Amino acid sequence: MRVVSLLPAATEIVGALGMMDSLVGVSHECDYPAAANEKPRVTHCAIHQKHLPSAEVDRWVRETLAATGSLYTLDEALLRGLRPEVIVTQRLCDVCAVGYGSVSAFAQSLPAPPHVVNLEPAGLADILEDIRKVAAALGVAERGEAVVSALQARIEQVRARARKTSDRPRCFLMEWIDPPFCSGHWGPELVEMAGGEETLGKKGEASRRILWESVREAQPEVLLVACCGCTVARTLDDLPCLQRAAGWEGLPAVRSGQVYVVDGSAYFSRPGPRIVDSLEILAACLHPAQFPEARARYPDAVVRVAAGGQVAAW
Repeated sequence: MRVVSLLPAATEIVGALGMMDSLVGVSHECDYPAAANEKPRVTHCAIHQKHLPSAEVDRWVRETLAATGSLYTLDEALLRGLRPEVIVTQRLCDVCAVGYGSVSAFAQSLPAPPHVVNLEPAGLADILEDIRKVAAALGVAERGEAVVSALQARIEQVRARARKTSDRPRCFLMEWIDPPFCSGHWGPELVEMAGGEETLGKKGEASRRILWESVREAQPEVLLVACCGCTVARTLDDLPCLQRAAGWEGLPAVRSGQVYVVDGSAYFSRPGPRIVDSLEILAACLHPAQFPEARARYPDAVVRVAAGGQVAAW
């Protein structure tokens, strides 16, 4: 079996299934498991790892999509040479990967057209189903069921523990800083499962641009900044944009030191197995006393912004 993954979540699914040896190509963003970094990269993005400010990234995305309809290029010659039997991609989001239509058309042009697997999750159940879908395409359905079963057990454990607390803090899961975007799809669902109330994002709907005034009106008691595709260090570079925003100091989350900067590249924005890690991280941010073990399990995934603006270990 020769498999190409065009998105990080799919690569993580392949890894969880124990099929990394079958993976012959990955996208420019695939970096987990570590073995992904040894694979040929079949996509390219002009601003990948350029560390542009979030406002500049947003401008480039909007202008490039309007001009060309795609943010990425596919190395067709390399992909032909890899002779994939399965290509895993998505059509959930134009910002996340090469357009599904382009991938599908290219696949049909190959001498032996590969099976193109589309991942399009809107919620947590869809993510688990996508694991089953990839497992079936790779001929390891039983492994897929085992992975899903283990993830479901962890999900239920978080859900059961979160139910034991009557406190459900207002939470804003922020997907982009400048301009501000609320979370969507599975994000608000994770907040609900972890024992919080997401007041801006909508379950099953796409993330969307919002006005900063909406954040002020929501008065979040916990604020998680999990910028899509950004590490903790990269997000901290843009944090001053938030700290300069009108009314920032007056937000309950800021006053109580309950602002968390999360690795939005490894977690939250990747709809693969580590979405359950994201749930556990989120539960610990919302209810530190009920989920103390998460800090030891994910020491580098989160930093806390104290009331005075200092960054500290969470």
